Amino acid sequence: MQKTERGGEPGTRVLVVDDDRELLDLVALLVEQAGLIPVVAMEPMAALEAVRSVEPSVAVVDLNLRPWDGFQLIADLRRSSPKLPILVLTARAHEDDKVRALDLGADDYVVKPFSHRELIARIKAHARRADLGQEASPVPGVLEVGSLRLDLAARTLEINGTPTPRLTGTEFRLLEYLMRNSNSVVPTTALAKNVWGYDDAPARDVVRVTLHRLRRKLGGGGPGHRFIHTVPGVGLELLPAGVEENRPPA
Repeated sequence: MQKTERGGEPGTRVLVVDDDRELLDLVALLVEQAGLIPVVAMEPMAALEAVRSVEPSVAVVDLNLRPWDGFQLIADLRRSSPKLPILVLTARAHEDDKVRALDLGADDYVVKPFSHRELIARIKAHARRADLGQEASPVPGVLEVGSLRLDLAARTLEINGTPTPRLTGTEFRLLEYLMRNSNSVVPTTALAKNVWGYDDAPARDVVRVTLHRLRRKLGGGGPGHRFIHTVPGVGLELLPAGVEENRPPA
């Protein structure tokens, strides 16, 4: 692992992981020009050590870490730092790769070649949310919609009193936003802006994949248990269990 000269100063740190030295240096330069502090790593062990030692606000990870597995690194980063925003930056544009990375705990996905402005906007949005989360005290209270019970402090979800599989950070924020706006249609653009911090075509694609994962954890979409209803061409609506039984299928 190598750090920039500013690596010891206080500020927002961004971990960049890539085995391509030229690209690694480019992303580090873009991060530094944006007023953030890059911390770079070319292999998984150095990346995991950086998370422990410098506590970055966001991680930017490539999937093609020869001879290592970038997917395994995402899983390891998520286990070691449950709240760390993980942005995948890769040339692998296949839908299966995107779904797998997000399933393992990534929060965002940018495909190479990428816009420098788009990448930095995403990094800043994730870092800003992470820094605000570290400064804020745990949010008290519970949100309840029908049989859904979301504990904001413990960050847990129960359905009819039964705990569900643990939600990732983006799944939790997506569900919280929908529950706060239950029984009203939330435009996809509003979801992208309020949950991810930006709105463009790639962001809306990530919304779609994250929604698919969240629906699986809410019960897989059986009759009366889908909860999240799709309004074609508009957005999403969270409904109490059973209400959507009389609605047309999404």
